[in-house]
Amino acid sequence: MTANVQRRDHTPPPPLEEGYWAALLHEGEFAETVPVEDQHHSQSSEATEDYIPPMSVEPQGSDWDEVRRIMQDDEVIDLLVSGYNRGGLLVEWRSLRGFVPASQLLDFPATSNDLARRKTLLNRVGQQLVLRVIELNEEQNRFILSERAAKAERGERADILARLSTGDSISGKVTNLCDFGAFVDLGGLEGLIHISELSWGRVGHPADILERGQEVTAYVLEVNQEAGRIALSLKRLHDDPWETVHLRYQIGENVQGVITNVVDFGAFARIEEGLEGLIHVSELAEGHFLHPRNVVSEGQEINARILSIDGRARRLGLSLRSIS
Repeated sequence: MTANVQRRDHTPPPPLEEGYWAALLHEGEFAETVPVEDQHHSQSSEATEDYIPPMSVEPQGSDWDEVRRIMQDDEVIDLLVSGYNRGGLLVEWRSLRGFVPASQLLDFPATSNDLARRKTLLNRVGQQLVLRVIELNEEQNRFILSERAAKAERGERADILARLSTGDSISGKVTNLCDFGAFVDLGGLEGLIHISELSWGRVGHPADILERGQEVTAYVLEVNQEAGRIALSLKRLHDDPWETVHLRYQIGENVQGVITNVVDFGAFARIEEGLEGLIHVSELAEGHFLHPRNVVSEGQEINARILSIDGRARRLGLSLRSIS
């Protein structure tokens, strides 16, 4: 895939903290949530335990030097899968143990079923993988590889990093959806869209916004050349609707919306992309009822009246009772 980069005039966001990037190696890298009843399996299966064989030798400094050269030269290496844990596969290269996150494997199934994940990883033990080093830190004993990155031509990933800068927009394909965000293949190099950067509105799960395999255009938040990391955003391709909400709506106006969430104290309704208002339980209907779900349900289209607008606090008060 060839990255399509476009320049955009945006005010650069503040630099991202390391905590943002910690999600990259989050152990729970998986997609759709499986119903609890589907996870009731026997715990006696061998696939319910991590398989981590002991290392026969201590890591050697010369091996770190050599694998650093391999990374700098953007070479691919063939390694045997020696073990696994819930997050991915373990491989060995000389005296070093490497880790291949599940999100960096080709054709890894999209499931959060723990037993199914472990069985899939167990079946990869003993296989030979073509990999590329994507992160290296001798002090932290971190040696991370990717099967996805190995599909790119030599030098292609470095070229993308060199061409990208904050404020660009770039096209790619969604490769994985996790609780914390979405990974996008930019051409052998993956960018991360954190869940907070998917929409100006509330997002329950990235799967509510995106699908695996979907082509997207994203805004480049940050490029970390040294670590080979790219932070992306979908919402920054569009203006924040809360900044101009007072210009487009007024108190007393009737609006159409869709119920997005029902809670004990009321219901949230989306009146446009990224703009949700709260219908307090006292404004749902006349009379008494057991729960807001007795009045409205998620996905229901409604007509409401605007009671209050506070763009700075990102709050919009709505009412179903006051419709004239």
